[in-house]
Amino acid sequence: MTLPAASRTLRPPAGYRLAASVRALTFSPYDPCARIAAGSFWWATRTPAGPATLALRPSGGELVAEGYGPGADWVVERADAVAGLRDDLTGFAELAAAHPVVARLAAQHRGLRMPATGQIFPRLLRAVFEQKVTGKEAYRAYAATVRHFRAAAPGPLQPLLLPPEPAAVAATPYWVFHPFGVEQRRAETLRRAAAVADRLERCADAEEATRRLTVIAGIGPWTAAEVVRIAYGDPDAVSVGDYHIPNTVAWALAGEPRADDARMLALLEPFRGHRGRVCLLLEAAGIQAPKYGPRAPIRSFARF
Repeated sequence: MTLPAASRTLRPPAGYRLAASVRALTFSPYDPCARIAAGSFWWATRTPAGPATLALRPSGGELVAEGYGPGADWVVERADAVAGLRDDLTGFAELAAAHPVVARLAAQHRGLRMPATGQIFPRLLRAVFEQKVTGKEAYRAYAATVRHFRAAAPGPLQPLLLPPEPAAVAATPYWVFHPFGVEQRRAETLRRAAAVADRLERCADAEEATRRLTVIAGIGPWTAAEVVRIAYGDPDAVSVGDYHIPNTVAWALAGEPRADDARMLALLEPFRGHRGRVCLLLEAAGIQAPKYGPRAPIRSFARF
């Protein structure tokens, strides 16, 4: 039996929902680096102290955090942030009360929290692969890349893999990614980002990270928002350029079936500081704008 190298007990607020809160850290139920199994959440990552796996397990109203591997202390120290327990909802109740739909969703999903991993590159890897393709194509590229750089994660849950080392990705020729369904543009974007991953990881906050991310060729506001929402738990990050979110926001908040980014941002403006949280609540509720015309492949967004 593999015993954890570090552990601590967390006390989540009443009604806290672990699976709903950490699901944003998984790409799919089959994510090679993170998954929910038997009610527990398992997350493999690379820390400054070395590889680690964090397990979050509900127990009698508490949350047990267990760390495995050389980086066990690092992940356990940050377990509350990864679980979303550092999520700051200050002021959101007052903002939500101003719109009946948002108020209702905030009450229904009060146990939903936004995680913050404190790590940029693992989420950036996924976000670059999600650019301008279907979700299925993005997951295939992501999973194939993780398996190409295969490195087993510590701990008892197997198979669980570590995300690739940025230096290894940066040194890999773009054509290696072609069999994974990744064209040269995205491969080169990923390699450029991997080459400066150390500097990205030293960003103090979401604002600095967004600034540094968006000067990298091939990374725009959509990708940056997807990254900082997870790395920093930024509740205000809005994925401008998404194919579906403007329509969802317009339909939920104004009854309008179609909208562009400008209209979406105007509707979200009253919730500034928590605009990303509103989008998360709409997603959690499964709200979708009406579909018109023939069925088409679902694409995650229109730009990058």
